[in-house]
Amino acid sequence: MQRPLAYVVHYRLKNHEGEVIDSSEGGEPLRFVAGSRQVIAGIEKAVEGRGPGDLLEVTIPPDLAYGEHDPALVNTVPASVFEGVDQLQPGMKFQTNTGEQTQVVKVIEVAGDTVVVDANHPLAGLTLYFDLEIIETRSASDDELQPNV
Repeated sequence: MQRPLAYVVHYRLKNHEGEVIDSSEGGEPLRFVAGSRQVIAGIEKAVEGRGPGDLLEVTIPPDLAYGEHDPALVNTVPASVFEGVDQLQPGMKFQTNTGEQTQVVKVIEVAGDTVVVDANHPLAGLTLYFDLEIIETRSASDDELQPNV
């Protein structure tokens, strides 16, 4: 059986207006193994069959990125949940532990004794625009094929 490919990719993520909102420039490139679900499906599809030196402009719809914005993940909770936080304000982010799952919620609105929080990924519902530069492709190593525990 053929080993999956490991990719090393530099990227620039732009918003709809073309402004760069994230980039590997000046930092570490993105490293992932094809089929490992380490990156969004749209990036995996874009680099499939490509090799080092390839430059790609890719438009990735929400269903191949972070999904649609799910209204069920927007909830109203008592402000007392944030006990010890001074001046709770919209835009603040908190990590929560709900059972076995850890998630980040963003405060959307503070209204007296209640707080509206959103647990959607910040890029959920958005079409993403990437410039990708493939730096390296090779067979994945044994270490890269081990599940992260």
